[in-house]
Amino acid sequence: MYEKAAWLTVRIGLIGIFLSIILGFFCAAILYYKVPVLKRIVTAYIELSRNTPLLVQLFFIYYGLPKVGIKTDAATCGMIGLAFLGGSYMAEAFRSGLEAIDSIQTESALSLGMSKYQVMRYVVLPQAISISIPAFMANVIFLMKETSVFSAISLMDLMFTAKDLIGLYYKTTESLFLLVIFYLLILLPISILGSLLERRLRHAGFGS
Repeated sequence: MYEKAAWLTVRIGLIGIFLSIILGFFCAAILYYKVPVLKRIVTAYIELSRNTPLLVQLFFIYYGLPKVGIKTDAATCGMIGLAFLGGSYMAEAFRSGLEAIDSIQTESALSLGMSKYQVMRYVVLPQAISISIPAFMANVIFLMKETSVFSAISLMDLMFTAKDLIGLYYKTTESLFLLVIFYLLILLPISILGSLLERRLRHAGFGS
């Protein structure tokens, strides 16, 4: 049972994180370029997302939206909720990376005849992503751990499985021990990968 639950947790977590990266990048770009109307919308979204618990967001999506005709299954709700929460954190990580690039680099690239698109792609973005890696990896680990609240919407993830087995067999210690082990198996490789990536970028001269 734990194997299936772990796979479900990883699958939904990775999809939600991938969506949050895309959402966060676009939000960061809007904030960086100070797009008039969209900037206010993105700012409001970030404040709403970061200042409300994921559990409340999941309840709103899973139980609230059906009242207006928008229905989702538990897995889809988990992905959307994780993307909604993670998008705000990823946006702040990317934004801090973009704003860390000295404006003289942009001005120099433009003076050499590069277009704004080329400046962003070849000058700003590679450095910004490198600088954002520590915050980015911390957000990935944070979002994977947040998947533990999915059991509240009856999604058969690791937490739901552990509680189910405790209710069936009353083996609390064994069930919780396996729960910890499976979360470590999921999160430790991500943590190690993040450390290696951060170290490699630091040696290459980025993000310092």
